[in-house]
Amino acid sequence: MVTARITATVPTVPPPAPNFTSRYLKSHLGFGVPAFQFGRRSYHYPIIFSTREDPSSSSRALAVSEISKLVEEFDPEISLERASTPPSSWYTDPQFYRFELDRVFYGGWQAVGYSDQIKDSRDFFTGRLGEVEFVVCRDDNGKVQAFHNVCSHHASILASGNGKKSCFVCPYHGWTYSLSGSLLKATRMTGIENFDLNEMGLKPLRVAVWGPFVLLKVAQTTLSQEEVETDGAVAIEWLGTSVGRLSQGGVDSPLSFICRREYTIDCNWKVFCDNYLDGGYHVPYAHKGLMSGLDLETYSTTLFERVSIQECGGGSKAGEDGFDRLGSKALYAFIYPNFMINRYGPWMDTNLVLPLGPRKCKVVFDYFLDPSLKDDEDFIKRSLEESERVQMEDVVLCQNVQRGLESPAYDKGRYALVEKAMHHFHSLLNHNLKL
Repeated sequence: MVTARITATVPTVPPPAPNFTSRYLKSHLGFGVPAFQFGRRSYHYPIIFSTREDPSSSSRALAVSEISKLVEEFDPEISLERASTPPSSWYTDPQFYRFELDRVFYGGWQAVGYSDQIKDSRDFFTGRLGEVEFVVCRDDNGKVQAFHNVCSHHASILASGNGKKSCFVCPYHGWTYSLSGSLLKATRMTGIENFDLNEMGLKPLRVAVWGPFVLLKVAQTTLSQEEVETDGAVAIEWLGTSVGRLSQGGVDSPLSFICRREYTIDCNWKVFCDNYLDGGYHVPYAHKGLMSGLDLETYSTTLFERVSIQECGGGSKAGEDGFDRLGSKALYAFIYPNFMINRYGPWMDTNLVLPLGPRKCKVVFDYFLDPSLKDDEDFIKRSLEESERVQMEDVVLCQNVQRGLESPAYDKGRYALVEKAMHHFHSLLNHNLKL
């Protein structure tokens, strides 16, 4: 397992007020500037949210106007005690969904995989973020690379799955690329004028590694001459002042990868996030088994710039057979906009929520375990069975919420005081989506 601990100096930031509002955003690192800026860096978004059926300027203007109205229906200046939730159209409208991809998912750093997937030279894995197909690899020099997973010839997807390759060969017409992205061979192009191999390589994406996580950024960023983008600097941008707290919680400690499980859920990606961020509100009603292992009276939530951390003590000791999956304390970290890290007992699992449409998402669970237990098959099997039960209970919850959001009977709801992490999430969304 590749690990990296952050030693960079983090700006001193005062803790958030107990009642979080969007004023907190404006007073902290990276906020108080337009959503497409971070410090001196400028992001260039590929705006693709207008209808493809009618690309006229008038329809684009109408789309922008309607989306702006939807965004303004949630006011982060209103405190949690008085605030209403975002309208149901945030979770159902196709135009809003396409706009979200541009402003939320294509602008900042996103966790897309784990470092053991590219542990050695020539290792690679592929994925999809919104409409962006990507491939991440470690080249022959040991450098981590990332590219749009699209052949420059006729746009075929170049690679699939994961594994090991010495080069990428397009399955359509055989064009061949090095692991550093250069075009090595273009078949049957003899006689074609104004054709330069050097201009037809793979389109690069920005990539970084922190602890066990591989991060990707779609937006192109211009750095000033004095700025150096290191993995540590990326982690500070990604995690803000929570980086030290997460490191203390063992999030970047060496763990053994156990398995991956994926769930396709009939709900908007934000429904799954909201469920995660309700401060344990739903646990006594929906997760009876999990409830016995947690002491909800100790539940606490801490807000950072783009991260919220929920913590809870263990509610019961190990059983007679010594089985204890949760340990004495559980840490649940949400990294805006779609990544969750759950650290409990000897386990860590991560949840990556990938939008598949306004009413569908995929959640990727990766499980990691303390190396001392990686060969304990009975413990692993029982732990995964318990985790699976909780996930299936959440799937039912989320799909029922989506059905309710699509009902004409519902528009907006209210927050409970324990749901401040959810309000934080919605405030960050509002900040990104404002035109």
